[in-house]
Amino acid sequence: MEIRFGFGYDVHRLITNRKLILGGVEIPYIKGLVGHSDADVVCHAMADALLGAAALGDIGKHFPDTDPRFKDISSLILLRHVGGLIRSNNYEIINVDSTIILQQPKISSYIRRMRENIAHALGLHFNQVSVKATTNEELGFIGLGDGAAAYAVASMVQPVGH
Repeated sequence: MEIRFGFGYDVHRLITNRKLILGGVEIPYIKGLVGHSDADVVCHAMADALLGAAALGDIGKHFPDTDPRFKDISSLILLRHVGGLIRSNNYEIINVDSTIILQQPKISSYIRRMRENIAHALGLHFNQVSVKATTNEELGFIGLGDGAAAYAVASMVQPVGH
């Protein structure tokens, strides 16, 4: 078996009059992330980590922001599609892990639901999905409350001969 690893990163601005969606969970807050889809940085970073591990490009290649089909789409749908691409290329996901960087609001009480949503979208067990959160200690654009980011790593295996 061949073990592969991938890394993903995503960042979006926070603006008023937009829903804050992280890991497929709508979090009550006065601001939300702006983007072509629902701008879920967690799902986007995980999708890029998975695609990278399988050498299948990035989410911009598969879901361009110029395509109206993806306007305001749930990023869990995009992540589910990425999971299908991974399986159709004969990979088995071992695990995914993400860290969200967000100054406000505090999101620790939503992490379990994020993990459940992501596990369901990817067809994984809950314990194969990790989501953590931290602040940016009031430094930079994230620390000032102007945006959020997420990092992700993924591991997968491909049986020998594929």
